[in-house]
Amino acid sequence: MTDLEYLDRADRLLLAVEQCCDRINDETDADIDAQRVGGMVTLVFANRSQIVINQQKPLHEIWLAAKAGGFHYRFDEAQQAWMDTKGAGEFFANLSQHASEQSALTLEFKALA
Repeated sequence: MTDLEYLDRADRLLLAVEQCCDRINDETDADIDAQRVGGMVTLVFANRSQIVINQQKPLHEIWLAAKAGGFHYRFDEAQQAWMDTKGAGEFFANLSQHASEQSALTLEFKALA
Protein backbone atom coordinates (compact mmCIF):
# COMPACT_ATOMS: atom_id res chain seq x y z
CA MET A 1 0.00 0.00 0.00
CA THR A 2 1.33 3.44 -0.86
CA ASP A 3 1.48 6.28 1.64
CA LEU A 4 -1.42 8.01 -0.14
CA GLU A 5 -3.56 4.86 -0.05
CA TYR A 6 -2.81 4.46 3.66
CA LEU A 7 -3.74 8.08 4.41
CA ASP A 8 -6.99 7.78 2.46
CA ARG A 9 -7.99 4.56 4.24
CA ALA A 10 -6.90 5.81 7.66
CA ASP A 11 -8.80 9.09 7.22
CA ARG A 12 -11.92 7.14 6.20
CA LEU A 13 -11.59 5.03 9.35
CA LEU A 14 -11.38 8.08 11.60
CA LEU A 15 -14.30 9.71 9.79
CA ALA A 16 -16.35 6.52 10.26
CA VAL A 17 -15.58 6.56 14.00
CA GLU A 18 -16.72 10.20 14.24
CA GLN A 19 -19.91 9.52 12.27
CA CYS A 20 -20.68 6.47 14.41
CA CYS A 21 -20.34 8.62 17.53
CA ASP A 22 -22.82 11.11 16.08
CA ARG A 23 -25.26 8.30 15.26
CA ILE A 24 -24.83 6.65 18.65
CA ASN A 25 -25.39 9.97 20.44
CA ASP A 26 -28.56 10.55 18.40
CA GLU A 27 -29.95 7.04 19.03
CA THR A 28 -28.84 6.32 22.62
CA ASP A 29 -27.96 7.95 25.93
CA ALA A 30 -24.27 7.18 25.46
CA ASP A 31 -23.10 10.84 25.24
CA ILE A 32 -19.73 10.11 23.60
CA ASP A 33 -17.52 13.14 23.10
CA ALA A 34 -15.38 12.53 19.99
CA GLN A 35 -12.44 14.93 19.78
CA ARG A 36 -10.34 14.85 16.61
CA VAL A 37 -6.92 16.43 16.36
CA GLY A 38 -5.14 15.64 13.09
CA GLY A 39 -4.69 11.88 12.83
CA MET A 40 -6.09 11.11 16.27
CA VAL A 41 -9.60 10.72 17.67
CA THR A 42 -10.23 10.57 21.42
CA LEU A 43 -13.56 9.15 22.57
CA VAL A 44 -14.59 10.33 26.03
CA PHE A 45 -17.50 8.51 27.67
CA ALA A 46 -19.91 9.83 30.31
CA ASN A 47 -17.91 8.03 33.04
CA ARG A 48 -14.79 9.96 31.83
CA SER A 49 -13.05 6.82 30.52
CA GLN A 50 -11.39 7.21 27.13
CA ILE A 51 -10.47 5.36 23.98
CA VAL A 52 -7.76 6.85 21.78
CA ILE A 53 -7.45 5.96 18.09
CA ASN A 54 -4.52 7.29 16.12
CA GLN A 55 -2.72 6.91 12.84
CA GLN A 56 0.80 5.50 12.80
CA LYS A 57 1.85 6.76 9.39
CA PRO A 58 5.38 5.28 9.19
CA LEU A 59 4.00 1.80 9.96
CA HIS A 60 0.77 2.15 7.94
CA GLU A 61 -1.13 1.15 11.07
CA ILE A 62 -3.98 2.36 13.24
CA TRP A 63 -3.48 2.11 16.98
CA LEU A 64 -6.30 1.83 19.51
CA ALA A 65 -5.76 2.39 23.24
CA ALA A 66 -8.56 1.31 25.58
CA LYS A 67 -8.83 0.20 29.21
CA ALA A 68 -8.29 -3.36 27.96
CA GLY A 69 -4.91 -2.42 26.44
CA GLY A 70 -3.25 -1.24 23.26
CA PHE A 71 -3.99 -2.74 19.85
CA HIS A 72 -2.42 -2.32 16.41
CA TYR A 73 -4.33 -2.68 13.13
CA ARG A 74 -3.13 -2.97 9.54
CA PHE A 75 -5.34 -2.86 6.45
CA ASP A 76 -5.86 -6.34 4.99
CA GLU A 77 -6.44 -6.15 1.23
CA ALA A 78 -8.01 -9.62 1.02
CA GLN A 79 -10.58 -8.85 3.73
CA GLN A 80 -10.88 -5.15 2.90
CA ALA A 81 -10.75 -4.40 6.62
CA TRP A 82 -8.40 -3.16 9.33
CA MET A 83 -7.25 -6.30 11.15
CA ASP A 84 -5.38 -6.67 14.43
CA THR A 85 -1.70 -7.41 13.78
CA LYS A 86 -1.77 -10.22 16.38
CA GLY A 87 -4.87 -11.92 15.00
CA ALA A 88 -7.34 -10.52 17.55
CA GLY A 89 -9.99 -9.48 15.03
CA GLU A 90 -11.33 -6.56 13.01
CA PHE A 91 -11.03 -2.93 14.13
CA PHE A 92 -14.72 -1.91 14.22
CA ALA A 93 -15.82 -5.12 15.98
CA ASN A 94 -13.11 -4.61 18.59
CA LEU A 95 -13.91 -0.91 18.99
CA SER A 96 -17.58 -1.83 19.52
CA GLN A 97 -16.59 -4.31 22.21
CA HIS A 98 -14.22 -1.95 24.05
CA ALA A 99 -16.60 1.02 23.83
CA SER A 100 -19.48 -1.12 25.10
CA GLU A 101 -17.39 -2.35 28.04
CA GLN A 102 -16.21 1.13 28.95
CA SER A 103 -19.61 2.83 28.61
CA ALA A 104 -21.69 -0.04 30.08
CA LEU A 105 -23.97 0.29 27.01
CA THR A 106 -24.24 -1.81 23.86
CA LEU A 107 -22.57 0.33 21.18
CA GLU A 108 -21.97 -0.52 17.53
CA PHE A 109 -19.26 1.02 15.39
CA LYS A 110 -18.91 0.15 11.69
CA ALA A 111 -17.00 1.16 8.59
CA LEU A 112 -18.41 3.62 6.08
CA ALA A 113 -20.52 1.99 3.38
